Amino acid sequence: MATTLDPVTFEVLKNAFINTVDQMAEQILRTCYSFVIYSRDFSSALCDTEGNTVMQGTGDIAAHVGTLHYTAKAVIRQFEGDIHPGDVFVINDVYEGGSHFNDTRIIRPIYYQGELLGYAQANGHWADVGGATPGSFNVKALDHMGEGLRIPPTRLWSKDQFLDDVAYLIAKNTRNPRDIIGDMQAQAEATRVAEREIQRLCDKYGVETIKTAMAEVQDYVEDLTRAKIAELPDGVWYTEDYIDQDPARGEGLIPIKTRMTISGDTVHYDLSESHASISSMLNAGFGGSFAGIVAGTKMQFPDIPLNSGFYRVVTADLGPLGSVVNADWPSPCAGFCSGPFEKIMSSVFEIWSDIQPERAMACTFNLEYLLVGGRDQRGEGNPNFMWYDWMMGGWGARNGADGYNASAAVFGVQYGTQPFEGQERLAPVLTSCHDLVPDSGGPGKFRGGLGAEKGGKLWASDNTVMSYCCDRERSVTWGLWGGLPSIPHGVWLNKGTDDEQYLGSIFAAVPIKSGDEFTRPSAGGGGLGDPLQRDVDAVLEDVIDGYVSIARAEKDYGVVIKENDPEIFAYEVDLEATIGAREYIRSNRHAWIERDPEAVSEEYRAGLINEMDCVRQYGVILDWGSGEVLTNTTSQFRQMLQRRTVIHWTDDPTVDFVPGTLTVSEPATV
Repeated sequence: MATTLDPVTFEVLKNAFINTVDQMAEQILRTCYSFVIYSRDFSSALCDTEGNTVMQGTGDIAAHVGTLHYTAKAVIRQFEGDIHPGDVFVINDVYEGGSHFNDTRIIRPIYYQGELLGYAQANGHWADVGGATPGSFNVKALDHMGEGLRIPPTRLWSKDQFLDDVAYLIAKNTRNPRDIIGDMQAQAEATRVAEREIQRLCDKYGVETIKTAMAEVQDYVEDLTRAKIAELPDGVWYTEDYIDQDPARGEGLIPIKTRMTISGDTVHYDLSESHASISSMLNAGFGGSFAGIVAGTKMQFPDIPLNSGFYRVVTADLGPLGSVVNADWPSPCAGFCSGPFEKIMSSVFEIWSDIQPERAMACTFNLEYLLVGGRDQRGEGNPNFMWYDWMMGGWGARNGADGYNASAAVFGVQYGTQPFEGQERLAPVLTSCHDLVPDSGGPGKFRGGLGAEKGGKLWASDNTVMSYCCDRERSVTWGLWGGLPSIPHGVWLNKGTDDEQYLGSIFAAVPIKSGDEFTRPSAGGGGLGDPLQRDVDAVLEDVIDGYVSIARAEKDYGVVIKENDPEIFAYEVDLEATIGAREYIRSNRHAWIERDPEAVSEEYRAGLINEMDCVRQYGVILDWGSGEVLTNTTSQFRQMLQRRTVIHWTDDPTVDFVPGTLTVSEPATV
């Protein structure tokens, strides 16, 4: 990179820009009102005069970072020629490059002695932005009007004058105006922190030096990225992942098709063959989809900072408007994070696993949100409450290591687990359990990380409804290179009682009452490599640790464990029985994966087998509440298993797994 700054000054200012964004984050964390934002569902950015990202911070959320330059540019377009010192703008518009309506951005122009230098942007997830359901995740919405308030680029402060009429018009169309105004002020103050810091740097180094540094840090990231890509082989790779369903079209998986091309020092993604937009909130606008591409690719190069220089090298074709990855107005997009975003990231990980197998990772659990909202009888006047919860889950197994247990989703790895004490103080929901889920890690030579189960009990409430935003109930978290899937997602209401009801992985506004209990697991990560090649001592340690049950050690890994004295964790491997069990699985598993789905369904409904047996042994997807076979989904899921798992199985136990190739001339038909 040809730089006009000396190396020391360049390095100091590059890190000063990162520190500026991190200071914005600290300001938000210490002054926000919303418990959701306090749990770190926010991101910030410093942009140049054109809206290009100059720098992200060290703790921003993956699903935000590829969108912030779009919303900055939208504000610039809308108010071109009418932007002044002391102005502050707000935007959450999905169709202008935002992620979903809850992610609301506050943008401030930064001036120094009358000259515009750039923009500071603070994005926070507002817990409610109106719409038909508390929390604004409405799976029944057929358009964005059912999801909440769409805010195009709008002025909130004019030359330091707070436009309270505009602010309250926004806030009073939500279920908690007090928190919205508080978060709005906190985000605006964070942008003021950035303004103050950039002005301080101008005082110290001179305005021309700062302007040069803002341009050159983008060139620096571009050059670093190009150099990394140039070291890799040219080629074309293709894969698919799936959303569970389109409610209007009946059962059947919804494909998201990703083709990646490396040519010289550039990377290009083509998602133009993906499915049309669907009749639920699991669509993504162009910003949300591009964020998945950016986040998945950036994780392959952890040593490179992130700004718009990265976007000069990593490009995307999302195809025409109207697809599930390029939704057009007025398609609902609130659940983009559980839908296309996560599927795109997982596909990107899979493709790069072929290119850099030493960094390979199987599929990671799907981000999920459970929302309970109503009136709180504990407070004067029965105020509105919102219990907004997300779970940790298992990451995919890696080449040479097991996946992480109960970790934040790839959507935002810095997410915090919300403290139960704080949740219970703010909402009439008691946490009844929060445990690791044994056997939830996808079996493999390297095991997927474990998911968790969380339960809650509603009390002292009126007019309460529950909604869930998730996926992977049917397109179950998959394994790689012979590894097996994890477990399906889904919520149970009053499980084990006469009122038991299976609600599934995506629903909205289900009425619940005081005394009702609910529980749901998060999936673990997928396994990597043939589980019959997992070291028997590693399986034994998993049993001792409670990660794998004795029954599934035999079913999934072919390892027979003798229970000598569980009180002192005295277990041992029966080696002779293990040899026989592994040979039995090796001889029969190809036939199991082709077994009649109706026969599998009958055994499931009779209680002879469970969800793990259906998914891992037989590749059969059922309605997990009724046991009905989902014929189309099962056919698609089995084809996926053949491609990612079965093709890598070998009858020779001495042959190690060989990374597969996704390099194809044409996509497979699914």
